Amino acid sequence: MSPLSSFFVLFSFFFLLLSASLSSSSSNAHEEKVQTLSTSPQYSTFNPKLPPKTLSSSKKFEGSSDLVNLRYHMGPVLSSSPINIYLIWYGKWTQPHQLLIKDFLLSISTINHRAAPSPSVSDWWRTVSLYADQTGANVSRSVVIAGEHSDLGYSHGTHLTRLSVQQVIATAVRSAPFPVDHRNGIYLILTSEDVTMQDFCRAVCGFHYFTFPSMVGYTLPYAWIGNSGKQCPEVCAYPFAVPGYMGGGGPGALSPPNNDAGVDGMISVIGHELAELASNPLVNAWYAGEDPTAPTEIGDLCEGLYGTGGGGGYIGQVMRDKEGRTFNLNGRRGRKFLVQWIWSPVLKACAGPNALD
Repeated sequence: MSPLSSFFVLFSFFFLLLSASLSSSSSNAHEEKVQTLSTSPQYSTFNPKLPPKTLSSSKKFEGSSDLVNLRYHMGPVLSSSPINIYLIWYGKWTQPHQLLIKDFLLSISTINHRAAPSPSVSDWWRTVSLYADQTGANVSRSVVIAGEHSDLGYSHGTHLTRLSVQQVIATAVRSAPFPVDHRNGIYLILTSEDVTMQDFCRAVCGFHYFTFPSMVGYTLPYAWIGNSGKQCPEVCAYPFAVPGYMGGGGPGALSPPNNDAGVDGMISVIGHELAELASNPLVNAWYAGEDPTAPTEIGDLCEGLYGTGGGGGYIGQVMRDKEGRTFNLNGRRGRKFLVQWIWSPVLKACAGPNALD
């Protein structure tokens, strides 16, 4: 789940950091503003806004905190192999956009294709696979697309709610037909940019839960993610679009790795929700806080962090290719993605394979 409250907290803290940095000397301020490190002829590593050195010198600054009480609540994780993803394309989708999202999903594991160069999507998923259940079984590292269903006719209208999205799953299960996969399945509903959702842009960019037997007939883990390209890219496709209230004081919008802010931003939210579904599919496994109806999960703890030095509104150190497109992970078929980091139960901090320390 991705409440926008955490989004605004991040930016409030960002402005506090910015005010503090302005009090330093002009020469130091220039050094902190941009840092470039050439690592190969193809791309460079950069951060458009580095935090003050007093913060970035800490190797565990990226979201780490002794106050985070992430606990295991004895529920299952998705440990059976492979994890089967059942895709529901709701609305009108172009084939290039579908292929881009499927390439990201298929990059999570290296089954039937060569591993992408590091830092890769499969390297990123290793952090998710560190989570285990009470038997010691870890989240599976094997992920496949087990089925697809296109709902071109908007079977439940162009405005969905948290309940009606479960009816979308029921329709897909009946008509695709999708199997009822209790043990290994994830049902992923992806809505096109003309579909609105209850609380979309205001409180969520995506969410996950499980279906109610009264609605679908079964209890199945699912996630919904919407394309924010036309509705709220500055909220749900950040950092490829920035809110107007940031003015000239914050980092400018970054160039998306696949030239589409809506879908590229959507992919990071998909990664966020998949990581949480795998580690907390029935909302009774891994989360922080005492309220299972509003858990803080392994994606929530690292929202807005993409690289070393991130935190307080800084995305951290990422990479940039010759065309100026930004990314932090490599995928199959030469794809590149910018995906947020995930909380590591080993490091007790946010982690990603593009870390520099």
